[in-house]
Amino acid sequence: MAKKLFDYPNGADVKLAVLIKSAEVRLTKANKKFIAFTFQDPSGHITAKFWDATEDDIMQFKAGEVVMLSGKRELYQGNPQIKIYNVRLATQEEGNDPANFVEHAPESGADMGEELNNFIFEITNANWNRVVRKLLADHKQAFLTYPAAKSNHHAFTGGLAFHTLSILRLAKAVAAQYSSVNKSLLYAGAILHDLGKTIELTGPVSTEYTVEGNLIGHIVLVDEAIVEAADQLKIDAHGEDMIMLRHMILAHHGLLEYGSPVRPQLLEAQILHDLDELDASINMMTTAYQHVDPGTFSERLFGMDNRRFYRPQNGQTYPDPH
Repeated sequence: MAKKLFDYPNGADVKLAVLIKSAEVRLTKANKKFIAFTFQDPSGHITAKFWDATEDDIMQFKAGEVVMLSGKRELYQGNPQIKIYNVRLATQEEGNDPANFVEHAPESGADMGEELNNFIFEITNANWNRVVRKLLADHKQAFLTYPAAKSNHHAFTGGLAFHTLSILRLAKAVAAQYSSVNKSLLYAGAILHDLGKTIELTGPVSTEYTVEGNLIGHIVLVDEAIVEAADQLKIDAHGEDMIMLRHMILAHHGLLEYGSPVRPQLLEAQILHDLDELDASINMMTTAYQHVDPGTFSERLFGMDNRRFYRPQNGQTYPDPH
């Protein structure tokens, strides 16, 4: 079986085919160009620097290309990286299909779609149910295949649907524990909260932000989609039902400085924000633990305030989250 990125320990020479997940052209203090790579295969992703990059290098080594990489795995400030010896474009015979190098959700799109439908059946408010069904139908293929983010949490094929389902499963337990929770509103908000990622992001391979994603963002994009869907379904977008549903999406980042135009002001909106944070945090830490030996610390996680996390020597296993 061919080795993957994270099969190589620190200090080992690396030689394998990988996908360029991102390639950012930067300048050194001496004003020389280099490429800051993120390489990816199904085992995960790792960074590397390509020094003294020529214009030809910059033109050919772009995100989405499969390359043959040789180098050495090292640690830099506690984080793994590859010291590049050589990199070139992979040939067709070597396998240059980018789809073979991306990480995947642990559940199939068909299974996730079926479970999502079961949750929709439990949205008993007719207006919310109709809007959710329409928007999912409009974005179904992308919703089941897109990642939930460019990096950080659930950044893999099917990550958006898997993240959404994880929140719904948590929401089901919360609603069972607290009878005061409006389950229909919580489910509808959970399903739609990140649907704008299908417009904000380019897709599961070498994910980037679209122009709309950069200039508007997924929160506003899905709010616009809800209003448009309500109008098409002859539902009053300014009635209380729709205002409550829109608030669930607009408030789900919790704080204004994190991108929400309003803070949660409904019980269900606060719950959605808390469950969103919980699931994202668990996924980031569980993913990091996959590449950490017991008794050592993870790399610094940007999405967790640049904290490092210790993996205890107690035999605890961490199933691959993707």
